[in-house]
Amino acid sequence: MTFYNKLKWILGISMIFVLIIATNLIDRNNFVRVRDSVVTIYEDRLIAKDLIFQMLKSVQQKELAVSLSDSMFFENQNLKVNDNLQSLVARFEETKLTAEEARVFKDLKRNIQLLIDSESQLLKSNNTDNSQVVSYIESLKTNLNDLSKIQINEGSRQMSISKRALDTVELFTQIEIYLLVFLAIVIQVIVMYKPKGKS
Repeated sequence: MTFYNKLKWILGISMIFVLIIATNLIDRNNFVRVRDSVVTIYEDRLIAKDLIFQMLKSVQQKELAVSLSDSMFFENQNLKVNDNLQSLVARFEETKLTAEEARVFKDLKRNIQLLIDSESQLLKSNNTDNSQVVSYIESLKTNLNDLSKIQINEGSRQMSISKRALDTVELFTQIEIYLLVFLAIVIQVIVMYKPKGKS
């Protein structure tokens, strides 16, 4: 085998090797994006959505007690509901927040504290003026509704990131197949080609 033939073989095999490595690296990057997106959808969106639901249930318990002027609730159960609410807030804080979500969440925490303070005032006034408590409950419900919408929007955004990454993987897989077929044909031509000798 002449030096020229060896060089052709080395170049042909090297091209295939480089092509396979390049497409595998691109595929790996896209699969990492899909994995991260799926993890984000579960940890930062579905769990957050459940925490929002649990917070809303606590707020609705308070709303019901206020509307019924249930002083027994505020004396016996409210402290437990507040602790549960604070625990849910702490767990929500551990999720990855977007800028908009962080802003709404900060407002939510402020409204929770204001609600707790106004409930203390309500107990001191023997449930005479509950307008402040009702106002903070409405603010909390608005905050929770906004956070819920953000979860849907962010979940949708993460799904589109996954879809784009999978589409890219599919595209590069198709390109890789076509290039491998082309290279196989080129290598066959190089191997089978025998120049005619001079007569």
